[in-house]
Amino acid sequence: MTVLAQLASLLGLELEEMLAKAKSNLLVYGLIVLFSAVASGFLIAAGYMALAERAGAIVAALILAGGFLALALAIYIGAFIASRRRQRKFAQRRRSAETGALLSSAALVALPLLSKSPTLVRWGLPAAAIAAFALLRDNEKED
Repeated sequence: MTVLAQLASLLGLELEEMLAKAKSNLLVYGLIVLFSAVASGFLIAAGYMALAERAGAIVAALILAGGFLALALAIYIGAFIASRRRQRKFAQRRRSAETGALLSSAALVALPLLSKSPTLVRWGLPAAAIAAFALLRDNEKED
């Protein structure tokens, strides 16, 4: 902790002030969440009472339970779809990086062989540069 305090003082930061502010914010936001949860509970109870007057106690409880289960299912499906989308995007980025690494290593391996032939040096290097430029432009357009 002393190293952290010395580093903070070196950077001109007031560590105690930052910790006090964090504790204060934690307390305030914690109370906001607590009172919001209590208010939500009372709103649900009021909705149950109003529904119970019209439809009966058992039917009102079943309707509210079904509604909350439908909300939970919708949230689960949304999270699942978002997770799959992130996985797909990550796999695409990984594939692109692996392709770039493979192309660059292949070019480095082939470079000594190409440099021995004067015809290939004259025509092959410009063609390789054009091909590399085209590949890089295609990758930038995909991003």
